[in-house]
Amino acid sequence: MIIVIGSEKGGVGKSTTVTNLSVELANRGWNVAVVDADRQRSTARWGEDREEQGHEPRIFVVEKLNSLHETLKELDSNYDVVLVDVAGKDSKEMRTAMTAAHQLLVLTQSSQFDLDTLATVDRLIEAARDFNPGLRVRGMLTRVPTNAWETESDDAREYLKDFPAIEPMRTVLYERKAYRDVVGEGLGVVEWKNAKAKNEIRNLAEELMS
Repeated sequence: MIIVIGSEKGGVGKSTTVTNLSVELANRGWNVAVVDADRQRSTARWGEDREEQGHEPRIFVVEKLNSLHETLKELDSNYDVVLVDVAGKDSKEMRTAMTAAHQLLVLTQSSQFDLDTLATVDRLIEAARDFNPGLRVRGMLTRVPTNAWETESDDAREYLKDFPAIEPMRTVLYERKAYRDVVGEGLGVVEWKNAKAKNEIRNLAEELMS
């Protein structure tokens, strides 16, 4: 299964989602490959740190820019799950990955600036489905404030209803220090000590793979 994690805006936690999800799926016994298609190399650096530290399970991470379609199809024939981290913008990498993907996970924060980018994503989905009509698209809120009085996430869920091509996920990733702490160690939060972050990633894996 090829799952592309993308957005039209940076800073939404694509690399965080990809790296943590890859560890959880690998821990469940899936043979996982990760493709870093973002010139910032955040996921690739995490993979290098993980390999250097010798953490198990090993995660295969490869860097690839420009057209991704053939690369993803080849990896899909050799791995159970292929996770793709594309840059936070409309790019050749994102467009070509969408033509090969089984699922697109669209990440957005709950601010109006972030939500406004969904109209662009919606147009990209329409174009991708001309080549890949079976593409399933799901939307997830990330970096949601943990404040008890925070209502932005509820408003964002309502806003998502304006885009029927994007299925809203039940899982939400909150803004937690644990996600930052594990990056330099080459770890996932499921290997760390924050129970709430662990549960979020486990819930994400369950929902995506169901």
